[in-house]
Amino acid sequence: MSTILEVKNLTKIYEAGFVRKRRIVAVDNVSFDVKEGEVISLVGESGSGKTTTAKMILRLLPPTSGVIKFNGKDIWRAIRSKEELKMYWRNVHAVFQDPYASYNPVYTIDRVLNQALELIGIDPSSNEGRKLIREALSYVGLVPEDVLGKYPHQLSGGQRQRIMIARCWLLKPKLIIADEPVSMIDASMRGAIIKLFIDLREDYRTSTIFITHDMGLAYYVSDRIFVMYKGKIVDMGPPDELLKNPKHEYTKRLLESVPTLYRKWTWE
Repeated sequence: MSTILEVKNLTKIYEAGFVRKRRIVAVDNVSFDVKEGEVISLVGESGSGKTTTAKMILRLLPPTSGVIKFNGKDIWRAIRSKEELKMYWRNVHAVFQDPYASYNPVYTIDRVLNQALELIGIDPSSNEGRKLIREALSYVGLVPEDVLGKYPHQLSGGQRQRIMIARCWLLKPKLIIADEPVSMIDASMRGAIIKLFIDLREDYRTSTIFITHDMGLAYYVSDRIFVMYKGKIVDMGPPDELLKNPKHEYTKRLLESVPTLYRKWTWE
């Protein structure tokens, strides 16, 4: 299995204060990789550095130091033009936590999906473009007539998140970064949303980085889990291995927080 993303010694430091400067280390020497068709999870509490790491991979935030390589190319050095950046965002796409804030509220759903088609060079008004949009919506379990022509505020959170995944289906990215994609979705819809990410992996070999504070979710979806605490990766491994032999005290606390009806986790 080929490696599509390499993160090496990634660090992000903020300078805070006007008179007395102090350094805030948001991400501290983080390294991991993602293979083709693999699902990994970055797990940790708020402020652990998960989202900051994601923003640097998405080229939304420059790192203080370290290297991020996508398909062997350093994304902060090799990508120089707007066209190259657009191509990168076509291949590395994000689904964010808030299914409403992800939208421009004055854009209809049609326009949101049309932009994805334009990014891959397909005329949205053509027969092919209209067919692809209907296929994308059907893929994520939506009836096109129920959502096309509407504005984001007219749809439920679950529908808005499904449309973001339909956008991913249109772009066929090689890597999806899903930042807490179900934390603001009704519990009854979470399983369906997660299944869509799994379907993308199985149907198109799409790799995914799940960012979550929920160890139960990470265990369910991941091939490997990386536990972040205070900006560092403190534990890692396949889900079953991490469950049976957590090395860091914080990992044990995360596992103990997973609801269970019949027993508590215990370790030697």
